Amino acid sequence: MSIQESVAQLNQLVLDGKALEAFDRFYADDVVMQENDGPETVGKAANRQREEEFFSKITDFRGAAVEGVAFGDNTSMVQWSMDYTHADWGVRKYNQVAVQEWKDDKIVRERFFYGS
Repeated sequence: MSIQESVAQLNQLVLDGKALEAFDRFYADDVVMQENDGPETVGKAANRQREEEFFSKITDFRGAAVEGVAFGDNTSMVQWSMDYTHADWGVRKYNQVAVQEWKDDKIVRERFFYGS
């Protein structure tokens, strides 16, 4: 499967409310994830736990949309718009870009860029 096909499937799973299923399917065991300039989280287990904690604290989800997608050599970039309420952070309405590095049909590194 091409990176373009994988990204399309991953994005659709997220839009369908199946983000953890997308994570299990498309992320490598040694994935490294990072929010802006924050510390890196290393490994699939640690990142899945972080994702579970994030989703468990969403108290009101109003929507998400893919605003754009770009591709390079073993790289994809997805611009998302998000609108939700988080138990710790309150109302969040913003755009973010996820930059994903791929190897062997899995994301091995992902970094999210967004304003606060």
